[in-house]
Amino acid sequence: VPSQVRKKLKIGPETELEWVVEGATVRVIPLPSDPIGAFRGSGKKGMVKRLLGDRRQDRQREDAS
Repeated sequence: VPSQVRKKLKIGPETELEWVVEGATVRVIPLPSDPIGAFRGSGKKGMVKRLLGDRRQDRQREDAS
């Protein structure tokens, strides 16, 4: 990977890269060192609250049956 690209994308010697071939194009994607930490917070806010509400409704339906 050229030096200018490494500097711009902050690619170091330990950075893992994913190479994706799309037709005649190759995309090089630097992978985060902590993929779970990088993903955390990327979802819509309030999803846990919604999930808990859905589970509560499911329990109520099961109890009513």
